[in-house]
Parts: sequence; C-alpha cells; structure tokens
Amino acid sequence: MTSDSTALGRCPDCGEEIEAYQSIIEFEDGDGSTGVFAECYSCDEVVRPE
Repeated sequence: MTSDSTALGRCPDCGEEIEAYQSIIEFEDGDGSTGVFAECYSCDEVVRPE
C-alpha cells in the first residue's frame, strides 16, 4: 500500500483531497499504471481519486 502521508488526489464528486490512509484497494490498469479506489469521508462514497 501507499504511504499514509501521501495525497492520492481529489474526489471527483466533491473535490475533497483524498489521503493514502483512505485507500481501499490498489490495482494495475491495462496500461500498467496503478489505480486506486478510496473512501471519500465527505461524500461517504468509494471513489477513484483524480
């Protein structure tokens, strides 16, 4: 998993910053990059940070 002090990006719904400790799952995309799904505490939803 990622370091706890790393920002993963922002919530695509509300714009809240998503931190690494909110990460639920990491996966490899078809192009070889790493994707992440994380919990947005503001929306109370699972999102893919942007």
